[in-house]
Amino acid sequence: MADTKREIERKYESDDSGLPDLTGVAGVASVVDKGVAHLDATYYDTPDERLVASSITLRRRTGGSDAGWHLKFPVAEGVRDEIQAPLSDDLPDTFAGLVRSRVRHAELVPVVRLRSDRDVRDLVDADGRVLAEVSVDAVHAQRLAGGDGSAQWSEIEVELTDGVDPVFLDKVEKRLRKAGVRPSKSASKLARALAETAPKKLAPGPAEELVTAGDHVLAYVRAQRDGIVGLDPAVRQDAEDSVHSMRVATRRLRSTFKSFRMVLDRTVTDPIADELKWLAGELGVDRDREVLNERLSAALDEVPHTLVSGPVAERVRHWAGDRPGGASRRLIGVLDSRRYLDLLDVLDGLLTDPPLREAAGQKPGKVLPKAVKKDFGKVTALVEQALELDPGADRDVAIHEARKKTKRTRYAAEAAVPALGKPAKDLVKTMKSLQNLLGEHQDSVMARGTLRELSAVAHAAGESAFTYGLLYGREEQHAAAVEAELPGVWDDIKDATDVL
Repeated sequence: MADTKREIERKYESDDSGLPDLTGVAGVASVVDKGVAHLDATYYDTPDERLVASSITLRRRTGGSDAGWHLKFPVAEGVRDEIQAPLSDDLPDTFAGLVRSRVRHAELVPVVRLRSDRDVRDLVDADGRVLAEVSVDAVHAQRLAGGDGSAQWSEIEVELTDGVDPVFLDKVEKRLRKAGVRPSKSASKLARALAETAPKKLAPGPAEELVTAGDHVLAYVRAQRDGIVGLDPAVRQDAEDSVHSMRVATRRLRSTFKSFRMVLDRTVTDPIADELKWLAGELGVDRDREVLNERLSAALDEVPHTLVSGPVAERVRHWAGDRPGGASRRLIGVLDSRRYLDLLDVLDGLLTDPPLREAAGQKPGKVLPKAVKKDFGKVTALVEQALELDPGADRDVAIHEARKKTKRTRYAAEAAVPALGKPAKDLVKTMKSLQNLLGEHQDSVMARGTLRELSAVAHAAGESAFTYGLLYGREEQHAAAVEAELPGVWDDIKDATDVL
């Protein structure tokens, strides 16, 4: 089994190799010497260093109190989630899965060996609680792939203890800076080792600017590709909202291909969109049922006990299915499949050699507003069609289609924000609000369909269908309230694109 730990730390360097006196740090009553540990770590990556490019580190380390396999994912500056597994000769299967979206079909090889003599001290408060661990590391790095260089340095590392306010690190840093210690220029030992042992290369050029319409669209595509790849480990670990977020990234990509067809050649993007639709469908198998289960369970909680006839809650739970801890085997199988990994490769290829059309080279202020307005025009037609229809199935379909086009307009406006600024940002906000309203209506439609199914099953089992009918009626009222609110909301926003 692998264990996950949130790591909050800061790294420093100085011209001296020792540690300044930290007894003067506010809140520190004593500094306890814990001795010297000898650590030997081998870091793994692909030959083209895909993991380090994503600020991910994978190592096998002996020595110290936490010998084993360590996999670290960035969370924020100075904050990483470290997943640990017991020491073994081979890479744990769990770790292989968590990095698969980056590694794909490439081989993981040893890239750097770091041997460190770690002089450790605990910063302890008056109650004997350890606030942070401070270490002085004498590091020797040896490159194992892509060269044979070596390097040596000394660094100070301050790691916060679980449950301690991160503000404490500011207090320690203030004392260190007064002693002439400065923050490290490298985010990690691995990054510094790779930089200092690499063959000499030309310095990278300046970051590419977003100049043309194509630049802006591709930047948005790249962000969604990065989102899918970055969320893959979280989905495998069943992190909250990860499946939904990955699914949204696939939708954003599909919408972008449709909205900006004058920028990207659809003969190339349409097959990719089909694969994204497949992935979204696989991600939605459990997610849609989970959302409906939450809605029906919450609605049932509001029904007085005297009006609940039969095992309604049990029926709902059985319909939803019991979700085991962690992502389902089916979903992990999807993420391990050649089809999914090939899709990621195709997205990489699209960004490396984009199928740009003539409009891609034009100014964004000319091309992007045109695409956004076209999408908004489709929203207008569908909303006004829905408002003209009587309540019922046809109106439900029109509202659902309007919701889908609203999302597409929102995503197109998101892509245009860097170029168009506040007008596009305002439209994003407006479309999100409309999307939420129309989404409430669609959720009610789906809930009513499920309640009809559950009612039929209960009736066939000889149970009372009264409560299902009660819930159905409440969902009808909820949908009617949305439909009554829609004309006023639409009057307020239908001229939203005039400023673009």
